[in-house]
Amino acid sequence: MEVKLLKSHKTFEGKTQFWEHDSAATKTKMKFSTFIPEGLVKGCVIWLSGLTCTDENFITKAGAQKYLADNQLMVICPDTSPRGLQLPGEHDSYDFGSGASFYVNAKTDGYRDHYRMFSYISEELFDLIQAQFQVPKNKISIMGHSMGGHGALVIGLRESGKFQSISAFAPIVNPTKCPWGEKAFTGYLGSDQSTWNEYDATELMRSGARHENPILIDQGLADEFYEKGQLQTPHFEKACLDVGQKVEVKYRGDYDHSYYFIATFIESHIKHHAKFLA
Repeated sequence: MEVKLLKSHKTFEGKTQFWEHDSAATKTKMKFSTFIPEGLVKGCVIWLSGLTCTDENFITKAGAQKYLADNQLMVICPDTSPRGLQLPGEHDSYDFGSGASFYVNAKTDGYRDHYRMFSYISEELFDLIQAQFQVPKNKISIMGHSMGGHGALVIGLRESGKFQSISAFAPIVNPTKCPWGEKAFTGYLGSDQSTWNEYDATELMRSGARHENPILIDQGLADEFYEKGQLQTPHFEKACLDVGQKVEVKYRGDYDHSYYFIATFIESHIKHHAKFLA
């Protein structure tokens, strides 16, 4: 696979870089960003961003590079959807289509040919990390925010043998029971709701999915989307407790849904992954 380097910036003695490649999964060009520390790289964390984001949001706003360098970890941040397409309804709203893939393998007309982000992350990007950056396959973890937190939980649970640890900021944990998820899943998966549960972290937990290591979640209590019922964090927490999955949910008073919240607590998430990747 040919991967093209677009930009490179020295950062904390390592490099923040931006890349592009042709994706077999999406049949489009895909972009991603990375931070690679100087010297030995002990592992890689995949970051999945939320609605409206690109590959640039986390790498420019989260302030993660110093903590990644301290723990000798790299991060890779893929775009949130295929780009350059003109599918029906793809660009009509912020919560469906471009920038809003929900990290599923779509089944509806048009979308099923390109919106295969579950496979892109769990197979193509997973393999690219090993081939391009020489990270062993047993040294990869996954985390994300909001829609990307949903993606990290679902991919991490369904592919638990691939990912050493999982964490999330303000994830959409029960998308089959919230307006964002209902809209996206109808558009990507169709009206047969019996097919939706495979992309719902809470339902996966209830049906037997597990991860051998504790899952870390941070949730702000002043998060407008938490208050509006889009995230449903307690649903996932209860499902984990009911089945014995180790989970640590930290409810943060007065914190919202923004990257200011992420930047405040990103160090603890990087340290969480470092425990299982070192």
